Amino acid sequence: MKKIEAIIRPEKLAEVRAALEKVGFPGLHVCEVEGHGKQKGVVQQWRGDQYRVEMLPKVKLEIVVSDKDVKKIVQAIVETAKTGSVGDGKIFVSPVDEVIRIRTNESGESAL
Repeated sequence: MKKIEAIIRPEKLAEVRAALEKVGFPGLHVCEVEGHGKQKGVVQQWRGDQYRVEMLPKVKLEIVVSDKDVKKIVQAIVETAKTGSVGDGKIFVSPVDEVIRIRTNESGESAL
């Protein structure tokens, strides 16, 4: 099992959710987060003054899937979240040792 964490632009959330449902995976967790990558924010102008916004709003998706589903889910996220501009986000894939469904006490992939 793997945990997929994707940091994406907030305006891409609806498209990404639709793409995940289309490939057969509707379950996910969503958190609103702030941060920046290598660019360290953006410079904006307001009323003639320039200022730097260092912490940009993003959305973090967390999805736990079986190993066989990782590639198609990552591909769906990349294809729908990509704008080609700086700040499109990142995807992290890490191993999950155990999953337990609290309601039924099922464990392993059957708990997904």
